[in-house]
Amino acid sequence: MADIASLAMLAAGAVHDAPEPLALGMASAAWIVAAAMAVLVGVALYLKVPKTITVGLDKSIAAIKHQLEEAKALRAEAEALHKQYANKIADAEREAAEMLDHARHEAEAIVAKAVVDTTALIARREKMASDKISAAELAAIQDLRATAATAATTAASALIKARHGAGADKALVDSAIAEIN
Repeated sequence: MADIASLAMLAAGAVHDAPEPLALGMASAAWIVAAAMAVLVGVALYLKVPKTITVGLDKSIAAIKHQLEEAKALRAEAEALHKQYANKIADAEREAAEMLDHARHEAEAIVAKAVVDTTALIARREKMASDKISAAELAAIQDLRATAATAATTAASALIKARHGAGADKALVDSAIAEIN
């Protein structure tokens, strides 16, 4: 076992002491990778890849700025519409309150007019009833007077016929003539 351990140590030391392999017989692989990267960067610069990338990024930035400006404009427009509709709602509520107040005043005026009209109608009807009663009383009084006059005339006629005859009439006529002369 000691032999295996010593062989492993020898092999490890030999690996570190060995020269680096050459690629294509020129240099180490690290130098070839570095040179390839330099050529790649040179070709990219020659073909103006960074400028194309920056132009593309600038266009993207400009598009994003334009979208942001549109979003700001849309937001301002939305806020203006919100304010406009809020004002319309407030105006509508105010107009509704005014209409309700106006309707209440009209209703109160109609009720007051109805009270006045009813009072006037009652007064007119009372006056009409009073006038009818007065007219009926007057008609009754006139009818009573006519009846009384007829009764008095009939009674006087009967009394005169009963108490005065042709002779009594002659004496009255003669006395009336004597008074005149």
